[in-house]
Amino acid sequence: MELTSGTSSGVRAPSSHRLEPLRHVDAGVLDIAYYEAGPADGPVVMLMHGFPYDIHSFVDVAPRLAAQGCRVIVPYLRGYGPTRFRDKATPRSGEQAAVGADMMALMDALGIQRAVFAGYDWGGRAACIGAALWPERCIGLVSVNSYLIQDIAGAMAPARPEREVPLWYQYYFQIERGRAGLAANRRGIAKILWQQWSPNWQFDDACFERTAVAHDNPDYVDVVIHSYRHRYGLAEGDPQYAGLQRRLAALPPITVSAITLDGAGDGVAVVTDGSASAPKFTGRRSHHVIPRAGHNLPQEEPEAFAAAVMELVRG
Repeated sequence: MELTSGTSSGVRAPSSHRLEPLRHVDAGVLDIAYYEAGPADGPVVMLMHGFPYDIHSFVDVAPRLAAQGCRVIVPYLRGYGPTRFRDKATPRSGEQAAVGADMMALMDALGIQRAVFAGYDWGGRAACIGAALWPERCIGLVSVNSYLIQDIAGAMAPARPEREVPLWYQYYFQIERGRAGLAANRRGIAKILWQQWSPNWQFDDACFERTAVAHDNPDYVDVVIHSYRHRYGLAEGDPQYAGLQRRLAALPPITVSAITLDGAGDGVAVVTDGSASAPKFTGRRSHHVIPRAGHNLPQEEPEAFAAAVMELVRG
């Protein structure tokens, strides 16, 4: 199913304001920096960003949801922005279990019992993990690119060559040259990926720089490199997440109500009709393709993303 774009001339030029002021909370292994908007007693929505982006993917989603009565929480993931590890000895893991556990730890730290989990890329994976492993905490799920829990055991099976080409960065990050390249060229790599993944998105230099400063986090390189090595089984995980990783290895189904989205102009993920991942959604689920939108769908088409969230909030 397709949803009509909210703009008549293609994917929008992004808003220029910032999500601020930020708040901080001790949440397990992290001091998490997050933006909050909306009434404190409203239904909660967790908005989770991806790589190589930041909370400003939701710069136009958050105010829309807050205006409709939602309490909106938008955290910086581990390795991004002002979020920091509380102990210098903690492994700088970017594995999927860690990112999912961080979201739940943030909810616990804020005293949030239930929320809509919504995100894309790394943040969509965190949302899927939360929905699959803690369904009692999840009002509903919005996920870009459908079921995002990684099948690490099967990660070495090659895709068709045309699907491998957009993943160049993942292979680059497997070698030390790639680690050194990311450390030296955080902005250059991110801008290339933005352009490749969202070819219809009219972002400008100011929009890019607003997000790129989040990649100056001192743990960004370590977390990103570990994430892309771990997903191929080429790096050990943090032992504290071993139990969660075993549960995720079973590729658990998502039983809560879910809305999945694909951007028709996504330059890195396969755009589908949702049928291939249907067995992983055992609750009520609908799938929509958003015309012209790329990988950073909430920033490119905030109306469609916010509408999906509100559909779940209203039940």
